[in-house]
Amino acid sequence: MSQTLREGAFAKINLTLDVLGKRPDGYHNIESVMQTISIRDDVELEVGTGKPWTLTCGAEGVPQDETNLAWRAAEVFCRASGRDPEGLSIRIVKRIPTQAGLGGGSADAGAVLRALNRYYAYPFSVYALAELGAEVGSDVPFCTLGGTALCQGRGERLRKLPDLTEALFVVCKPDFSVSTPELYRRLDETAIPRRPNQTAMEAAIVQGDLGAVAQQLCNVFEPVVTAEHLELNYIKSLMNSYGALGFAMTGSGSAVYAMVPSFEYAAVLCAMLKDNYPQVLIAKTV
Repeated sequence: MSQTLREGAFAKINLTLDVLGKRPDGYHNIESVMQTISIRDDVELEVGTGKPWTLTCGAEGVPQDETNLAWRAAEVFCRASGRDPEGLSIRIVKRIPTQAGLGGGSADAGAVLRALNRYYAYPFSVYALAELGAEVGSDVPFCTLGGTALCQGRGERLRKLPDLTEALFVVCKPDFSVSTPELYRRLDETAIPRRPNQTAMEAAIVQGDLGAVAQQLCNVFEPVVTAEHLELNYIKSLMNSYGALGFAMTGSGSAVYAMVPSFEYAAVLCAMLKDNYPQVLIAKTV
């Protein structure tokens, strides 16, 4: 008899993102403080269907086969745990904008790992589960853990930080996307004007000082993307004009987020951005 599991898949933003250099395996070492926010997909798993595995998602451009990170996460879990779900159906209701730097696919994969781990009575600790996530993708370990954390290496080395004081964000996804491999290549050839101060960011989080957190927001990819897409400057100027405490691009883009002092500020900024950008969302820390 089949059983249905449900799990929320929460987006992430990068409060800081630094790229430290290329590794022998071709990947880059990063150092990033990541934060889970309330924009979410819903992931539903039906276990024990007795049929071949399937994955369905109504969002355009999302793969619905074994190339989807959620499917790959289920494969990794079953292989590592020695469990056979005897048929699996994965259904994803997509709300996280795609190709935005918000970790939508990674969040879905993390949700699958957590749901299966719960179903099989927790054979893995949350950190062991995050290690499994590293086999699926660089952001999956954090998206499995959630909260506030410093991520290093390819993203697989996690150090949990105190939860960020409740904060509000306005997230704007412009209608272009960025090739992450191409962005890394361009970054390797670019002088980086400003790098994150990870120590200062961590101190601001520990102190619960959102103003100081906002001042330390920094993403080394941002100037590289802005050089090709000047509209990011327009989005940030609107955010600045309408009371943002701070703003930054998340991941390799193209979404930009603003930290705002209240819901009233968020609502006004959201309305102004929606004149030109349909994908504008208000979120809070999770």
